[in-house]
Amino acid sequence: MSTKANEGQPMSSTSPSGDKTQGTASAAPDEPTSGGSASAPTPAELTGAVPPRVRPKEPIPIPGQAHPLAPADVHGSRFKHWLLRGMVDEHGTQQGPHGQTPEHQHSWWRVMCLTGLDYFSTLGYQPAIAALAAGLISPFATLVLVALTLLGALPVYRRVARESFRGSGSIAMLERFLPWWAGKLFVLVLLGFAATDFMITITLSAADATAHAIENPFAPSWFHGNNVIITLVLITLLGAVFLKGFREAIGIAVVLVGVYLALNVVVVSASIVQVFQHPTAIDDWWSALFASHGNPLLIVGVALLVFPKLALGLSGFETGVAVMPQIKGKPDDNPNEPEGRIRGAHKLLTTAAIIMSVFLITSSFTTTLLIPQKEFQQGGAANGRALAYLAHEYLGNGFGTVYDISTILILWFAGASAMAGLLNLVPRYLPRYGMAPQWARAVRPLVLVFTAIAFLITLVFDANVDAQGGAYATGVLVLITSASLAVSLSAWRKKQPKRTLVFAIITAIFVYTTIDNIIERPDGLRIATLFIIGILIVSIVSRIGRSFQVRATSVTFDVTALDFILEDAEEGEIRIISHEPDVDTTKEYEEKNKDERRFSHIPQRSRTIFLEVIKSDSSDFEEDLVVHGVVKYGYRVLQVKSGNVPNTIAAVLLEIRDITGVVPTIYFEWTEGNPISNMFRYLITGVGEVAPVTREVLREAEKDVKRRPAVHVA
Repeated sequence: MSTKANEGQPMSSTSPSGDKTQGTASAAPDEPTSGGSASAPTPAELTGAVPPRVRPKEPIPIPGQAHPLAPADVHGSRFKHWLLRGMVDEHGTQQGPHGQTPEHQHSWWRVMCLTGLDYFSTLGYQPAIAALAAGLISPFATLVLVALTLLGALPVYRRVARESFRGSGSIAMLERFLPWWAGKLFVLVLLGFAATDFMITITLSAADATAHAIENPFAPSWFHGNNVIITLVLITLLGAVFLKGFREAIGIAVVLVGVYLALNVVVVSASIVQVFQHPTAIDDWWSALFASHGNPLLIVGVALLVFPKLALGLSGFETGVAVMPQIKGKPDDNPNEPEGRIRGAHKLLTTAAIIMSVFLITSSFTTTLLIPQKEFQQGGAANGRALAYLAHEYLGNGFGTVYDISTILILWFAGASAMAGLLNLVPRYLPRYGMAPQWARAVRPLVLVFTAIAFLITLVFDANVDAQGGAYATGVLVLITSASLAVSLSAWRKKQPKRTLVFAIITAIFVYTTIDNIIERPDGLRIATLFIIGILIVSIVSRIGRSFQVRATSVTFDVTALDFILEDAEEGEIRIISHEPDVDTTKEYEEKNKDERRFSHIPQRSRTIFLEVIKSDSSDFEEDLVVHGVVKYGYRVLQVKSGNVPNTIAAVLLEIRDITGVVPTIYFEWTEGNPISNMFRYLITGVGEVAPVTREVLREAEKDVKRRPAVHVA
């Protein structure tokens, strides 16, 4: 490749000069213009003087190695430091059941117990809610639910586990399928439903734990009538635990789930024995069933219509894929496709689904036959605690109290699991989209926010388990429906017609189930809508408020790009020309170089480097930037791919300064068009008023004017 060099300047063996024009130094440059409320230009910017060297913050990086940008230090009071530091480690991960990068990984069956906090704990209230919703048809509706679990939800989430093995679940799959702003908005809507699922898990579990405590025969008399207060106390304790620190979740989960399942085996077995010892119970139930519904076909039809009311029994699948990073894989697992971890997740999902299916069928059958229907109603002894009712009735108050304590603990810990899920979900998406304040990365502020929301939900629903069931089911069903849609799209893209058809049918069934549940109990949609509106408002305000931040999380220079900047740094100055990579011809680069030297008064013997930002998805906020050095028509060019031009230019300039110790200068030309419309273009498309916004980003990022890269506009 032929290259052009300045007269009298040595050429690097790996990087040509970026200039063709030769001559003497020219007059001072035109006065640069700043945008918005930016501070006045520095003397160096006005005179074109060579900027002084500054001490590099970092040693020269290895070419091709990412250099993470250091986060801002936390300043202020000790309380603010404690609040914002919280439990977030230097990698931005959170402690708790759903930590993204756990220090220790575990066998799949131990992690299944972690999933069981959310999944198996629904046995505390699911049989009672099913009996209340479906009445005498509850066992048949439960059979339909189990069939949908094993033949629908399980295959869907086994595929999700294979394609989203880092714990991001089905939301991440849909994010990949729907790029740009449409994808971000769709994810925000799903986050609203996910927030509904997790928040109602916290409040419903605490409310049901309260119901178990109040109905226990040894409970103090003042418990009665104070459901709301006791529920708020449990939620407060949950928040306090997370404010202090939440560790070793799996060890506790294994004990709680193991004990709880063992006690349920005893209760269900004793109940089945009671059913066979009293055969009239089956006859009475069968007679009442036919008296109210006529014939078997009508019973099946009604079961198909009412089973969506039992959707709480599907709650554990999204949690099952969320905890995948906790699963220990094989030592030789490929990080890009960890077959051992995926196989472990498949075992986890399948085993959990089978265990839950057995308990759902047996508990629904025994509670429907052995408990009078009036006891399931509001205020009844079995309301929200059907299996506990049977434990006290047939195994005595001593065993029943042990069962109550176990149920209260696993329900409370299920709320802890949901809280940890929220603490992992929100920082994983919203800050990365620029749609949450910086403090949303810290755990403790989020704990306070979620605890306050849980208080509000508890007060609105009066700590009523039945009233919250619809909202919970809505969140669960929307997430499962979105997962079904994601795997259908995945199969379609991979040209798997048979699987596409199967998953499309499953998606249609879940769509029906979701719509039916929303029509029957619209309160879930109302709550989810409030969450969605809140998330959208916070997202828009935050995105606008963070517009002038340096968004890059790391900057990587390849060997050629690094050689370009180090070569110019040896001369004591680095001059960058901003160039839009829309026209790729020799004439374009010649005229751009000539015009900038003329109008910006760049000395003719000074070396220059072009900087081009290749446009990508402008809806992205945080990005890992990779800067490539190329030679185009004899000119040195730095190319970087990004969706936000001004912020990317600022990040590259700051990184050049930190690597070389030389404060660079960049040259722009004015953007044509109305400044206001250009600003809106910048917010939506990442371009617009590039020069003023670049300088404002630099001003926000670097308060020391002597260390701030200079911006010239002509």
